[in-house]
Amino acid sequence: MPRNLKVAIGILVVAVIVGLISLGGLRRHMQGLSVTQSTEEQARRAVLEPPISTPTDKPVEAAIFWAAGSGKVAPVQIELPLSADPVERSRQLVQALIAEPPTPDQRTLPASTTLLGFYILPDGTAVADFSDSLASEIPSGISSEAMAVNSIVRTLAANVPQLRRLKILIHGQEVDTLAGHVDLTGFFDLNPAPQPSSAASAPNTQPLPAQSSSGVSAPQPAAASAARSAASPPAKIAAISSGKASH
Repeated sequence: MPRNLKVAIGILVVAVIVGLISLGGLRRHMQGLSVTQSTEEQARRAVLEPPISTPTDKPVEAAIFWAAGSGKVAPVQIELPLSADPVERSRQLVQALIAEPPTPDQRTLPASTTLLGFYILPDGTAVADFSDSLASEIPSGISSEAMAVNSIVRTLAANVPQLRRLKILIHGQEVDTLAGHVDLTGFFDLNPAPQPSSAASAPNTQPLPAQSSSGVSAPQPAAASAARSAASPPAKIAAISSGKASH
């Protein structure tokens, strides 16, 4: 083999080895940055959003729905101090959903998302008002948007039986979609209303909520009746939730 060819092959081998070493170092550096950003976000949240605590808090095994791969969400059982008050309980659950994913890959909501307000109307309609980050920082796409909405809906449905349906707002405003795909103009079904006592012994034949192609419960038409919020929401939110706000 000519000497020049041997030298060229040797240089190529050294270059490949150096490249592999550099790639490994770059990967570790990126992982370190991810951990650092996560730690900084947790520290910021601890200062700006201290844990919600109420006099009725009790340790409860809560089912929190985080990402489970392939665009799906699945429950993870964690112990949380949860309030007996459904409004505060809901806020605690959403805060845990945002702040405490078991791993970065299981996160469904942007870390900078803030729950600006949560209200429950007398008919069991819940109104969750999120910061702009929920829409602006979530990756646009049917899968990521569906997981975000599903994680909120299923976490609340599994842990707050008083809630009947959910309306999601962004910074106090009704929006057409989350980030271009999942429809937010309607309501998402949570828990069915209790059956009348006379039919308590009859089997439950109520059909499941309609599902869209994304796996998110299809928004239901708004109720026509006006509602007064038990949590005193702003008039505009009450109007949106009762179906009186214009689109």
